[in-house]
Amino acid sequence: MSGFKKAFKIVRRAPHEKRVRLDPAQILENLPIAVVVLDEQDVISDVNYAAEEFFGASKNILQHSNLGELLPVDHPVFLMMERARSAGVSIAEHDLVLEGPRMARRGCTVLASPMDQPGYVMLTFQDESAAKALDQQMSARNAARSITGMAAILAHEVKNPLSGIRGAAQLLELNAAPQDKELAVLIRDEADRIRAMVERMETFGEKKLERQAVNIHRVLEHVRKLAGSGFASSIKFVETYDPSLPHVLGDRDQLIQVLLNLVKNAAEAIAGGERQDGEIHLTTGFQHGVRLSASTGRSRPNLPLFVSVRDNGPGIPEDIRRHLFEPFVSTKAAGSGLGLALVAKIIADHGGLIDVDSHPGRTEFRIHLPVYEDPEEGVN
Repeated sequence: MSGFKKAFKIVRRAPHEKRVRLDPAQILENLPIAVVVLDEQDVISDVNYAAEEFFGASKNILQHSNLGELLPVDHPVFLMMERARSAGVSIAEHDLVLEGPRMARRGCTVLASPMDQPGYVMLTFQDESAAKALDQQMSARNAARSITGMAAILAHEVKNPLSGIRGAAQLLELNAAPQDKELAVLIRDEADRIRAMVERMETFGEKKLERQAVNIHRVLEHVRKLAGSGFASSIKFVETYDPSLPHVLGDRDQLIQVLLNLVKNAAEAIAGGERQDGEIHLTTGFQHGVRLSASTGRSRPNLPLFVSVRDNGPGIPEDIRRHLFEPFVSTKAAGSGLGLALVAKIIADHGGLIDVDSHPGRTEFRIHLPVYEDPEEGVN
């Protein structure tokens, strides 16, 4: 016991010291979990800040609204509230889908608890998709490291022999009989195809990021113009931007590459689904409480800023959704499966997070990025 006592120092507060009394309302407001209080008629009595973000509406809008305006009246949450009221116990449900006019969330945990006021119920909502996204992020990072090593080997060991094969094929083509020229051309074309694949793999090589303050809305506008004047000229773009967002800490060119890749995938999905009313939604905003260890492992940056690319195409098949950011996984018949793996690597290099939510008629890629902090701020 003496060793145990030495290892821990017990701090006792002096009798004359005053304890700081915390306001319960302030504690509730700072909770990262969405909290909603409802009366006996399912009318919202109070919400905290996390609930405003969860439902995508301000407290003024949510208060005095009926929960039936936010969720379908046959949703399991209403049955949970009735059981909590009648039995006087807390009821929890996991992996729920919450869809309404202002939101679409999957994999949510909801807890309904009775309150001292008769008929009143407190609901807490926790979106578990962030945890799942972290798992995907780690898989994507590991895949990116594998591709980086593979790219270095391929570039060194394959490109030189390919040049020799291509040169030999050209010489054979000049002197070959007519019936053999076709084979020589085939060898040359296949050598070119392999070289192009190796060059695409080289983009995964480790490159130093030149991160600085980037206006993400200018990046999105640039991407929209490129897409609108080319591969997405027949698709409607819907832009919903938060003008109060600060700058992103990132590499402008690489962020353009990421978003252009996502927009191109969205356009191809819409075209593949043969929709005449295809739309691509570009959205920016804040999402409270998202954190991820930086790639250096030295810090845990806050990732409150998100960028979303959403389309109304046919969706991503469920069997490949979990492996979407792994190399050589593609939904396209002629796809190389490297585009989204590269996207995941670039976002990981930024210390950010990317996740996907998809079902028929709605696919959304959401990127969480660190905010640029001016080093001059806070310096006296």
